[in-house]
Amino acid sequence: MQLKKMLEGFDYTVKSGSVDIEVNHIVMDSRKAEAKDVFVCITGAVRDAHDFVPDVIDKGVAAIVVEKDVEVTKDVTVIKVENTRYALACMSAAYFDHPAKKLKTIGITGTKGKTTSTYMVRSVLEGVGIKTGLIGTIETIIGDTRIPSENTTPESYLVQEYFAKMVEEGCQAVVMEVSSQGLMLDRVSGFVFDYGVFTNLSPDHIGPNEHKDFEDYANCKAKLFRNCRHGIFNIDDPYAERMLEDCTCDVETYGVKEMGNEPDFQADQIHLFKKPGILGVAYQLSGKLNMEVEIDVPGKFSVYNSLAAIAICSHFTENQQVIEQALADIRVKGRVEILSVYPKFTLMIDYAHNAMSLESLLKSLREYEPHRIVTVFGCGGNRDRNRRFEMGEVSSRLADLSIITSDNPRDEEPMAIIEDILQGVKKAEGAYVTIPDRKEAIRYAIEHGEEGDIIILAGKGHEDYQIIKGVKYHMDERELVAEIKKEIEESKR
Repeated sequence: MQLKKMLEGFDYTVKSGSVDIEVNHIVMDSRKAEAKDVFVCITGAVRDAHDFVPDVIDKGVAAIVVEKDVEVTKDVTVIKVENTRYALACMSAAYFDHPAKKLKTIGITGTKGKTTSTYMVRSVLEGVGIKTGLIGTIETIIGDTRIPSENTTPESYLVQEYFAKMVEEGCQAVVMEVSSQGLMLDRVSGFVFDYGVFTNLSPDHIGPNEHKDFEDYANCKAKLFRNCRHGIFNIDDPYAERMLEDCTCDVETYGVKEMGNEPDFQADQIHLFKKPGILGVAYQLSGKLNMEVEIDVPGKFSVYNSLAAIAICSHFTENQQVIEQALADIRVKGRVEILSVYPKFTLMIDYAHNAMSLESLLKSLREYEPHRIVTVFGCGGNRDRNRRFEMGEVSSRLADLSIITSDNPRDEEPMAIIEDILQGVKKAEGAYVTIPDRKEAIRYAIEHGEEGDIIILAGKGHEDYQIIKGVKYHMDERELVAEIKKEIEESKR
C-alpha cells in the first residue's frame, strides 16, 4: 500500500525521504519489523519504541512514524506527528480499507455494565438476523470464531483488523466495550461510532499507569460522545450531565421512573423474582417503546443494562417479541453467572473485583431476601493495597460469611494479601474464615451451604487462570465446582 494513502487522515511533517513509496505492513513491535514495513513509534508505560529506531532501520523498514526527533543514518522516510497513537489508529483504518464504514459500530462505555450490555445487544441483533461482531473484556467474537481478550479495548491496529475480518465474515454490525484506557490511548480513533452508550460512572482505574485522578477518568469517558453520531445516556447517573456537556452527537436517554427524570426509555413497576436456579428482574417499559421485559439476571442494575440494549436495538428492529426473547435468554460468562449445583442454595460466579462492584452486587442480592449471603474472594497481588482493605470491609458489612482466599497473588505471598483483606474485614461485624487455597475455599462454601443461601465466588469471573510467581496456571472456577461436586458425591458412596 502507498504510504501517502495511509497518512491521509491526519497532519504530519515529512522530516526525510518521501511518502510516495510502497510499504508492506504497519508494525509497532521492533522485533516484528521487516523490510519495507512502516514502523510506528509508540511511547508506552515501560518501553519507548523511539529507542529501537536503529534496530528497525537495520531490518530495512521503509518508513518510521515518530513524535520525537530521531537520528537516522540510512535512506529511510521519517514522518513526524503530534501523537503516534492517533496516527497509528488512522493508518490502521486506511490499511484495512476503513472497515468501520462497512459496519454499524456501537461503542459502550462506563464503569459498570459494559460487558453485559454488549452481549445483550449482540443477542438481540442476531435474533433479528443482523450478524454482529463483538469486542470486549471476555472475548472477541467474529462469526463462529471466539478470541480470548487481553484488553477490554484492543490496540487500534487490532481493532481495525477485527473490523475487517468481521466484514469478511458478513457481519453488518459490531458492538464493543470502550474502556477509558482505550479512549485515552486513541485505540478507537480513526473512525466515528454510529452509536455511543454511557452506562454509569464511579471512581475506578485511578493510579499509576492508568488515570491520574477522577477528572481525567471522566474526561476520557466523555471523548466517546465527541466521536459518535448518536449518543444514548443513562440519565439517572449522577455524571450523565458531565458526559453530555461537550457531546457533539444526537442524544437519547434511558432510566427508571422512580428516579424522577423523563427519559426516552423508561422502566417502571420493577420487581424481582425467583425461579429454580434463577434470580431475575422484570419491569414495564414505556416511552419510545412499550413492552414487558423479563431478564433472568439478578439485580436492579440489570434493568439499566437491558434499557441500554433496548435503546440501541430500537434503531435496528421494531420486532418487540425478538427483543423480549433475546433479553430473557441472556447469559454472560462470569457476570452473575449462576451454576446449577445444588437446589438448596444459589451458587454464582461474578467478576466483582473491587469494593464498588462487590458492594453493588451484594446490595442487589440482599433484595432477594436470602437466608445468608456468603462470599468467597481474594485480591490480586502487585496491585493497590487499598482495594484489599475496602473489599474486606464491604464483604464483612454486607455478607453474612466471608471466606477469604487467594486470587492472583502474582509476586506476593497469598497470606500477606489475606492479612490486608482481614484488616478491612475486622472493621465490620461479619463472620469470616481464611482458606488460602481457592479450591478448598469453594469446597468449604459448598459443604457449609445452607437452605436459601446465595454463595458468590467473586473476583475471577470469566478468567480461567491464576498467576503465581510469574507463572499463569489454568484455573476455571466452573471446573473446580464440578470437581468438588463429584468428589463430595464419591465420598458419600
